[in-house]
Amino acid sequence: MFLIIVLGLIGLGIVVTVHEAGHMVAAKLTGVEVEAFSIGWGPRLLTRTYKGTEYRLSVLPLGGYCKLKGETAFQKALETGSARIPQETGSFYTAPVWKRVAILVSGPLVNLIFAILVLSIIWYAGFSFETHENRIVLASDAAVENEKSPAEEAGLETGDRIIAINAEPVENFRNIQQKVAASPREELELTVQRNGEELFITVVPKLDRQTGAGLLGVYPWIPPVLAGVDGPASVAGLRPGDRILEIDGRGIDHSIALQDAVRAGGSNLHVVYERNGEIRETNVAPDTGETGEARLGVSFETITQSSPSLSPAGALVQGVSETWETLALTVQGIGLLFRGVDLSQAVAGPVRIVYFTGEVAQQGFQAGVGAGFSSLFNFLSLLSVILFFMNLLPIPVLDGGQILMNLVEGVRRKPLSPRAIQRYQMVGGLMILALIVFALMSDFIFLAGR
Repeated sequence: MFLIIVLGLIGLGIVVTVHEAGHMVAAKLTGVEVEAFSIGWGPRLLTRTYKGTEYRLSVLPLGGYCKLKGETAFQKALETGSARIPQETGSFYTAPVWKRVAILVSGPLVNLIFAILVLSIIWYAGFSFETHENRIVLASDAAVENEKSPAEEAGLETGDRIIAINAEPVENFRNIQQKVAASPREELELTVQRNGEELFITVVPKLDRQTGAGLLGVYPWIPPVLAGVDGPASVAGLRPGDRILEIDGRGIDHSIALQDAVRAGGSNLHVVYERNGEIRETNVAPDTGETGEARLGVSFETITQSSPSLSPAGALVQGVSETWETLALTVQGIGLLFRGVDLSQAVAGPVRIVYFTGEVAQQGFQAGVGAGFSSLFNFLSLLSVILFFMNLLPIPVLDGGQILMNLVEGVRRKPLSPRAIQRYQMVGGLMILALIVFALMSDFIFLAGR
């Protein structure tokens, strides 16, 4: 857990620091003075002043901030009873409206550019990932599943191989997950192979109210070949490479069947398996895992797939394409919040974001240093796109709300009064505070369940 938190804080800190750096660079280019730029919050560990800006490294690794000259000048005007914000050289509110808007836009914009660059580098370097074949097991065939799934209602069967979705080829189960997750309540035309025949089946994934993703109700067909063993399986003499054939006389065709057999079995399971073409038998006494369910202590083989290393131009095109797709899904996700999604599950606060970032990084690093950095920065590109979109929403306090306020001033051709700015900021502050409290409560409920 400690490593997850550390990696998560580092990851979130990178995304927020990039955002604030965008504001800083734009301010310097437009002649607005930057009084301080900090990586982290709280007490300062290191400081250095360069060209009028104090650069800080602070204790709390929670992103950072960019302090512009005069950005709180409206508060000083209120304290002195002035009806106008003081006009000082190099001050934020002294700058023309277009310069202020440029500064405000630059933070989110740099997040978007960061996402494109990160994804382009990943595609240029090439990457690999673990997945399973495009053959499926119906969730309704699992002992723990009682509800009829969209897949079953559409006529899919366990053992089917999905080879295309909406005429786009599907090579592995990861492709299926990606396409289905992005299409809740939308018709999908599946091309399916079954017993040597090719079928066309229309299915409508249901909306997962906890995540907002589409659900088909299928698991990957994972052959019961062991990739790793520990605990009870190791004690019973099972080894990587063994293929489980039967448990208590029940035939095992895939991992779901194995899990069901273990769940339904007693304290001593009779296991028939194959090793190097030889049929063997053993008895395994399952133990209880963290979830309280019986477990053998086995993991299964996966398929390692590698992406081609693209040319710089090809990688940039792919980076732009993936960033656009992520942005479209983010917009779609906002719409789903008003279509019955459980907000306490779908809205993640800073605690959960740190946890998810760290978890993704940790899982990646377990597969190797290269895979770890690829997984971490791929996730950070996702966060960057979300930060780009969310910050441009016209909510006071956020960049989008500030942009709106300055555009109103530009249309009026008359500066807003300090009192109007204060009230506007206060409304936004209360909205953001309410959202943070709600998100933090849902975060802690989520973590308590982990």
